[in-house]
Amino acid sequence: MPEHNRARQCAVDTFKAIVGDRWVIDEPAALVPYECDALFHLCERPMAVVLPADEDEVCQVLRYCAQHRIAVTPRGAGTSLSGGATPVSGSVVLGLNRLRAVTVLAAAGQALAGPGVRNVAVSEHAQPHGLFFAPDPSSQSACTIGGNVAENAGGVHCFKYGLTVNNLLGVRMVDGAGQVLDLGSAALDTPGFDFLSLLTGSEGLLGLIIQARLRLLAVPSKIRVLLGFFSTPRDTCNAVTAIIGAGIVPAGLEIMDNASLIAADSYSPGLKLRTDAGGALLCELDGQAAEIAAWTEQIQVIFRQHGLLELRQADEQHERLELWAARKNILPALLRTARDVYVADCVVPRRLLGEVLDRINQMAAEAAIEVVQSFHAGDGNLHSVLRYDSRNQGEEARAMALADRIMALALEAGGSISGEHGIGTEKLHGMCWQFGAHELEVFAQIRTLFDPHSILNPGKAIPTLHRCAELGGMHIHEGQMAHPDLPRF
Repeated sequence: MPEHNRARQCAVDTFKAIVGDRWVIDEPAALVPYECDALFHLCERPMAVVLPADEDEVCQVLRYCAQHRIAVTPRGAGTSLSGGATPVSGSVVLGLNRLRAVTVLAAAGQALAGPGVRNVAVSEHAQPHGLFFAPDPSSQSACTIGGNVAENAGGVHCFKYGLTVNNLLGVRMVDGAGQVLDLGSAALDTPGFDFLSLLTGSEGLLGLIIQARLRLLAVPSKIRVLLGFFSTPRDTCNAVTAIIGAGIVPAGLEIMDNASLIAADSYSPGLKLRTDAGGALLCELDGQAAEIAAWTEQIQVIFRQHGLLELRQADEQHERLELWAARKNILPALLRTARDVYVADCVVPRRLLGEVLDRINQMAAEAAIEVVQSFHAGDGNLHSVLRYDSRNQGEEARAMALADRIMALALEAGGSISGEHGIGTEKLHGMCWQFGAHELEVFAQIRTLFDPHSILNPGKAIPTLHRCAELGGMHIHEGQMAHPDLPRF
């Protein structure tokens, strides 16, 4: 037997001894579902999948991998859209789905959750106590808390309630050497460096979450959703700017363009959405009844000033949930009718939303690639969905080139290459555009403090300087053109 096969078999046997034969997957056919996450066009088969049941098993597996320099790919539900859970060749996928205990500490307004707990399950456990967990990604019925922390996930309520980092009090984690660390605490502040914020959004490069202490909030006494239909996407974006400028702080502000409305209508035909509208804005208000009534009057005026076609109001819970389901299921609806999709998750300043959307539509027409826009308008987080057919000669290359132009446009506008989906493998070259050599080197040095052998999720999030040079990466400074063919702001 060749040496590498003996080493592989020895590793698999060791993992089985740690977690049990049942919880190690190494048959080729059974490994196929673990070859990628939701970034479907990048695939790699791992050596094995290991599914530990508790902290001790996680530590044992990581110590063995560190000793033998075996790459480890952390995985939850695999809903990442950036390749964050895509394994590298010869790696071990460490799935944390079995760690799914939930304890609600109602008096403290907190919950303790394992990394395998589904996002929506936290609020389900907290609801009898009149509490909820605010971050709510579109994939919340499937995505897990460990992945939410690793990617700093947001959701439709991020404008008012923030991202995962704003709703996280502490974590218990295992680093790349298999050592347990406790970051943060039950208190509002903890002495020392804020490593908790550093870990949140680190995409599995610094450690694996084995428990998270989450902040819970009181369920608002009154909730109302307003749905406005507008003539153009620019009108819709301008309405967002006007609402925020008026000092109103909605719980959620979501924009859907015409193509998104068509997709949402196909998923929820009973809502009879205005598919003739150029754009729509979902605005959720929560708080006391009197203030919601006052905000509603202000928003109605703002909507009429920006080309309102129709306004709908939902106060009953089932009506509100129907509207949000239509919005959250746009991507699944698009997947039904497209051979391939790619989500270009970027952030731009809110005041430039309308202009950026117009530029993206212009670039999409030039590339002959359909782009669908439904996104978190409150924080300028675009989710440009590119639909294409990789079977057609050159179409995927055109789609990826368009995604790069969108990313460069976001940087030129003063934004960022990613909002909440992370870098993963998808946007490594974009990191070379947004950050300089010294910044990337600092990132790499921080990583080695937690993972001295760089076994955790290698090839993700932080490109090497050699890789940037190989990609011809450019550092986009303020006021510098990202690409010569992009118009200036």
